[in-house]
Amino acid sequence: MGDVLQFDDVSVRRGTKTILDGVNWSVEEGERWVVLGPNGAGKTTIVQLASARMHPSAGQVEILGERMGAVDVFELRPRIGLASAALADRIPGGETVLDVVLTASYGVTGRWRENYETLDVGRAHDLLGAFDVADLSGRLFGTLSEGERKRVQIARALMTDPEVLILDEPGAGLDLGGREELVAALGELAADVYSPVLILITHHVEEIPPGFTDGLLLRDGKVEASGRLEDVMTPQDLSRTFGLDLLVERHGERWSARALTRDEREPERRHVL
Repeated sequence: MGDVLQFDDVSVRRGTKTILDGVNWSVEEGERWVVLGPNGAGKTTIVQLASARMHPSAGQVEILGERMGAVDVFELRPRIGLASAALADRIPGGETVLDVVLTASYGVTGRWRENYETLDVGRAHDLLGAFDVADLSGRLFGTLSEGERKRVQIARALMTDPEVLILDEPGAGLDLGGREELVAALGELAADVYSPVLILITHHVEEIPPGFTDGLLLRDGKVEASGRLEDVMTPQDLSRTFGLDLLVERHGERWSARALTRDEREPERRHVL
């Protein structure tokens, strides 16, 4: 049984629509997971369940040893760091970068009358420095580039020293340079033995940072493959997951994938022509 996260035959239904269907998933201490799948695969629902923001329709979810439905989620959530577009949308554009990170201590977005200790302020500065955005601490969140916002969000998610960190499509909207900077930063985070368990949600295999250990592949709410990254990042599993024939390549600790051309799918055709 996963000591960080355990899904046992988990299903989520909304009316007549099944969003997740019988998902089994186990996450252990020290692991770094990537969850891959196309749009509509159920990735967002996985995020909501794993971050204690949704209960399953059937099956059982345990997070950090606590069973959903038998625990106060408001006590559980501070132990889970979350960076997502939905959360970023709630951050006021006029908030300073330092306050964006600090307010995570109270689980709020937008500073009001809270008091923060010197240690809290120091930790916020340290986290911003770890993601190379310390010089932005006095800037307004709404003036940042998309790449800068992503790194500030991750620093915020780490503010409470969580036991698990969930990153929901952190590369979305980034250009190539911004994506590579983020991947490098997440690779450093993954390599740190003191980092929390990491769960990265993405559409793109190119966004998998070095140091990630395991993969969960989803399609139509079902698990297509789960296990060690090198075992699930196969052309067969990924082609089935995304519904097209893929060429999958490994480049050191990075991955790439593209659709096979017609000639690559039908090599005999090339010889006939």
